[in-house]
Amino acid sequence: MDNEIVGDGTLMDGVIKNGVCSSESLNGSCDVWSCKDSDSSSADHLVIMVHGIFGSASDWKFAAEQFVKMLPDKVIVHCSERNMSMLTLDGVDVMGERLALEVLEVIQRKPNLRKISFVAHSVGGLVARYAIGILYRPPQRENVEDSVAETGDKDVKATIGGLEAINFITVATPHLGSRGNKQITMLILLHSLEFYFTPALSCDEFKLICNWKNEKTKPYYAPPYGSGACINVVPFLFGLTAIEKTAVRVIHWILKRTGQHLFLADDDEGKPPLLKRMIQDYCNCFFMSALRIFKRRVVYSNVGYDRIVGWRTSSIRRDNELPEWENHVNEKYPHIVYEERCKADNAEQCDLIISTEDNSSDKLEEELVTGLSRVSWEKVDVSFHTSRRKFAAHSVIQVKDHVMHIEGADVIQHMIDHFLL
Repeated sequence: MDNEIVGDGTLMDGVIKNGVCSSESLNGSCDVWSCKDSDSSSADHLVIMVHGIFGSASDWKFAAEQFVKMLPDKVIVHCSERNMSMLTLDGVDVMGERLALEVLEVIQRKPNLRKISFVAHSVGGLVARYAIGILYRPPQRENVEDSVAETGDKDVKATIGGLEAINFITVATPHLGSRGNKQITMLILLHSLEFYFTPALSCDEFKLICNWKNEKTKPYYAPPYGSGACINVVPFLFGLTAIEKTAVRVIHWILKRTGQHLFLADDDEGKPPLLKRMIQDYCNCFFMSALRIFKRRVVYSNVGYDRIVGWRTSSIRRDNELPEWENHVNEKYPHIVYEERCKADNAEQCDLIISTEDNSSDKLEEELVTGLSRVSWEKVDVSFHTSRRKFAAHSVIQVKDHVMHIEGADVIQHMIDHFLL
């Protein structure tokens, strides 16, 4: 089909391409749906896509179009815009409140919706977790007894913004924060650049300096973009834990409130760090109740080469839980190297650990792992170690750019193929 331009009064002109319609609002959000009237009228599943730090709605453009192309009569995709660019520095809580309001506005515009799912990248996954805590609607009291009698599930009538919660998917999200995960955390500030450049070297010289084959210990790595001569790229914080600990003291100058939340360094009126609050229902935010009512919770994680978000924090695992993946072969999804279904842990044991007051780095991280493990997770590990753009893994896993990052398309396909409708 040739491209056509259409408009609808409230949105900027929308583009029709290959049977997929999209419209961009004046604020920058993007709605994507099937152009076929019969498909769009029957689609009742809202998919909210949330970008990461310094991101925009366009970061999910490729994935949004693929979702609608593959599931035309099932889904309508909304790519969030309420926290774009510098607004991502305002804090996970502030961004979560904005996202919650945005979702409610979308729901009000589309009265035929019945279901809702979230797909979120990087810090956007934390923002989505906060938003659903606000959007959670508990069962109506008069219906609880009947619901339990019929299904045995006390949360059967609970909703997210009045819609049935289906999939909650995060992609390279720092669920355990950024502290102590050996990430080049200062580069989050330069997310669009991702690297600090020093003078160019030949490829042979570069590989020699980098100790090319030893990914776990090499202090240097190649640039994600460019061809021909290699560029020597030095991690801004050199990947050293000691320097990262020093960065905690000044991170609020750089990433402001969001940085404090990522480094578990916030102290709002004596309250625990926000990420610790988010592993339970806290005040009027039902963080865990909301997470629990989704039929699926999935984390996609880069096993390596992601210099923004580490494997452990994005996959919600302890060091000794990280799986061996090197010999895995998946012909259909070549970059999916490991899949695991983790059952929910014992709630009483989790509550005992969470109730302790020790706020040391190791203890806090253990509490986050334990608290999040109170619900089941599907964990999907991804590797771009043989890819041309492997050093941009944080963007490739999302296919942020449909040309540069297209090697991550099989991850998006995996997401769609396993998407619960």
